[in-house]
Amino acid sequence: MPDGSSDNNSDLISGGHLVAKALKAEGVEVIYTLCGGHIIDIYDGCVDEGIEVVDVRHEQVAAHAADGYARITGRPGCAVVTAGPGTTDAVTGVANAFRAESPMLLIGGQGAHTQHKMGSLQDLPHVDMMTPITKFAATVPDTARAADMVSMAFRECYHGAPGPSFLEIPRDVLDARVPVSQARIPAAGQYRASTRSAGDPEAIERLADLLVHAEKPAILLGSQVWTTRGTEAAVDLVRTLDIPAYMNGAGRGTLPPGDPHHYQLSRRYAFSHADVIVVVGTPFDFRMGYGKRLSPDATVVQIDLDYRTVGKNRDIDLGIVGDAGLILKSVTEAASGRIDGGASKRKEWLDELRAAEQTALEKRLPSLKSDASPIHPYRLVSEINDFLTEDSVYIGDGGDIVTFSGQVVQPKSPGHWMDPGPLGTLGVGIPFVLAAKQARPDNEVVALFGDGAFSLTGWDFETLVRYNLPFVGIVGNNSSMNQIRYGQAQKYGPARERVGNTLGDVHYDKFAQMLGGYGEEVHDPADIGPALRRARESGKPSLINVWVDPDAYAPGTMNQTMYK
Repeated sequence: MPDGSSDNNSDLISGGHLVAKALKAEGVEVIYTLCGGHIIDIYDGCVDEGIEVVDVRHEQVAAHAADGYARITGRPGCAVVTAGPGTTDAVTGVANAFRAESPMLLIGGQGAHTQHKMGSLQDLPHVDMMTPITKFAATVPDTARAADMVSMAFRECYHGAPGPSFLEIPRDVLDARVPVSQARIPAAGQYRASTRSAGDPEAIERLADLLVHAEKPAILLGSQVWTTRGTEAAVDLVRTLDIPAYMNGAGRGTLPPGDPHHYQLSRRYAFSHADVIVVVGTPFDFRMGYGKRLSPDATVVQIDLDYRTVGKNRDIDLGIVGDAGLILKSVTEAASGRIDGGASKRKEWLDELRAAEQTALEKRLPSLKSDASPIHPYRLVSEINDFLTEDSVYIGDGGDIVTFSGQVVQPKSPGHWMDPGPLGTLGVGIPFVLAAKQARPDNEVVALFGDGAFSLTGWDFETLVRYNLPFVGIVGNNSSMNQIRYGQAQKYGPARERVGNTLGDVHYDKFAQMLGGYGEEVHDPADIGPALRRARESGKPSLINVWVDPDAYAPGTMNQTMYK
């Protein structure tokens, strides 16, 4: 048969087609891949199952795109790569998904079982390499087990906090055909249980009581608020109990800009003065000063999907393991009718924080409005923030320039912010654009790149052109890896601050034009807004090359502990 699913016996099915059927049962609509001889039977199966095969120019892009697709859709992403260098190229994308708690499956090829340990083409111990950075890594031992193992891998993606899985499939396992009756093909929706835990009821009651009686509470809404699609519950909680909210990671956009409970610039002040601090879906890692930035006198509550994260690096007063959305909803319900405690007297606290926000804003206002050339990065990210619409998905890919944007850019809707996550991986931008634009074709996608970050995966700009996926891209170009340069200047002095971190003056606008996209160069800050609008109107993948001041550093860069 031309489709490869059977030979003379219609009851035979190949390993690649079994994989495709399992992907279909999971709801996978697209796989990201770079072709290789080990994996082509999966492509053939995907054609039969109606799964789109998107071919990219580097396997790191495929893995990042699968990660990005999972983040934006709430469904697991999938990348398929060949053996050896194909799989090792994808390691960075898998590692990034691991630290970002993003559910995705990477399928890697492998030499045939019959050539095991013989030195077959591209043979490497993939499972051994992937085990430390996945929730599950295994070899598919037999063709009849192919679909079963795919469903097993997806199941493991959701054990505790989400994360990636890896399957290695030998070439002869994929190509062989077995009777359908011998193969276990899990049915859609019937091989995974709900992982939505509402937490310990006694702990819920205790947290409700704490928040009702707190005088100066604060809450940090992290990525798991979006992961669990708990936005509505989070918003209801902060508004009902009158709690100032800070957002990070994918939690940005939970509250819209201008909401009276939306705070951004006063987080350190709040965490130093609050009496109750609730941290939702965010570990006490480097972004939180390993928990040391929280007042030692505050009552600290941590909510997380992963038991291992709760209380790690810092003692807490209350820990609740479970689904952020369900837990926050339960807390609001438990506090119902009891908001006449501290919750009814918080105007002074909210005003105090708003004043701290205003002080921080006024301090940087000259830079936000600066007409200097080279352009101050604050002016660039301010223009980008003004450019965003309610439908704009914002993606940040870079070091210092994205650190600037984290203080200024405010997504206007939940699920409209994407960044690498705690691994700090450069190069996620183009693959995230690919995933976001495919998953949400009606949404505008706006991406800010550092010039160093863009260089890592920028050739897949051509993939966006090839698939006709328009987006507005901006390169903050200072011809430097500036976040590292700052640290070198601090450690070794100005005479050695330019060692190994200086790039050429690359015209990324011309690069975009060469590949069939829209490109424009900006030197004058007054031209940023008009250039962005022209990029939007072009209907093409675009890069606006903005020359920014190489001697301006983000406060977050200057405050990094590694440079102290």
